[in-house]
Amino acid sequence: MSVESVEELTRTGKPAGPIERREAAAPRSRMRRRFIVVLLAAGALLGLLVGFNLFKSYMIRKALTQNAAPLETVSAAPAEYSDWQPTLDAVGSLRALRGVDITTEVAGLVRSVRFRSGDEVVAGQVLVELNSDADRAQLNALEAAADLAAVVYERDRAQYAVQAIAKAQIDADEADLKSKRAQAAAQAAIVAKKTLRAPFAGRLGITTINPGQYLNPGDKVVTLQTLDPIYVDFRLPQEELARVSKGETVSLASDAYPGERFTGRVTAIDPRVDASSRNFAVEALIDNPRHHLFPGMFVRVSVASGGVRRYLTLPQTAVSYNPYGATIFLVKNAGGASHLTVEQRFVTLGPKRGDQVAILRGVDPGDLVVTSGQMKLKNGTSIVIDNRVVPTNDAHPTPQEED
Repeated sequence: MSVESVEELTRTGKPAGPIERREAAAPRSRMRRRFIVVLLAAGALLGLLVGFNLFKSYMIRKALTQNAAPLETVSAAPAEYSDWQPTLDAVGSLRALRGVDITTEVAGLVRSVRFRSGDEVVAGQVLVELNSDADRAQLNALEAAADLAAVVYERDRAQYAVQAIAKAQIDADEADLKSKRAQAAAQAAIVAKKTLRAPFAGRLGITTINPGQYLNPGDKVVTLQTLDPIYVDFRLPQEELARVSKGETVSLASDAYPGERFTGRVTAIDPRVDASSRNFAVEALIDNPRHHLFPGMFVRVSVASGGVRRYLTLPQTAVSYNPYGATIFLVKNAGGASHLTVEQRFVTLGPKRGDQVAILRGVDPGDLVVTSGQMKLKNGTSIVIDNRVVPTNDAHPTPQEED
């Protein structure tokens, strides 16, 4: 007997028929279908929620990818070893080996000018002649008087030999002769001063003297300078006194000739230190065969100090100077060579030379270091390297002028 029959028998006291059984089972079938529909609806809703969350996550990732920070463009260079000559750097002024402004000792009218501005002259070469006609006439008269005094002296000596005159007369004649000769020599010196000569070899400056011009004693005629070799005078602080000595190699550069170096040697060190500045003066002699250097020019001087050393160097632009220390950015590969990032690192710096700085600690040979663009970087920043324009890395830089 089925369950439905039992239930019907219990309820009515008689067995249930087929119709009654169907009617009793119909509500339960409808409940089952409703339950299935509810389950399907719940499953569909859950699927929609999961799909919506997945779609939302995908859109968020896509938006983050599209809005990610762009790659920063920097320049980079490897850290490399280079030979480093320790130097003492200073600024100096050039001075001629021999230099003078040629002036007149006596007054006179210019008769002729025997040179042109800028000429190279040799020692003793005639430069200017003053009118000396009257002085030469006076010299001739004095020389004639001296000659007469010599004749008188010789005649009186002959007479004195035969005791015809006294010894006093001979003494007077001798004194008169010496006086006349001295007067003639003084006048000859005046005549010689009317001719101006180059006291040494060198190059003449620019003159404005013309024939017919009257010159007073002390008037400047022209400047004369010996240009090869040439002196350079500079000063160094007293703490560097032990690092420089006579004979040390000196190298200097001038803005007038960018890229050109002039060499020489230290010739003298002043034995006195300036009490106000605590600097001492140094003199060096520089070879100047092409006469590129002129007295009075400003130059940058480097004095070699000690032996050559070997340092790991970087351009100074690669270093960021901060109150807490000097730092650089190393280029790192993250997820392949095409994905570059940076890592900030502290470094210990050594001496500086031109555009370069020595790195004592913090960088290894061959490390790729950012040389420009550090202001926009931090640890982990993604970068792209563009070395079309790179900072200068010259040990001896010179000023550059744009056309």
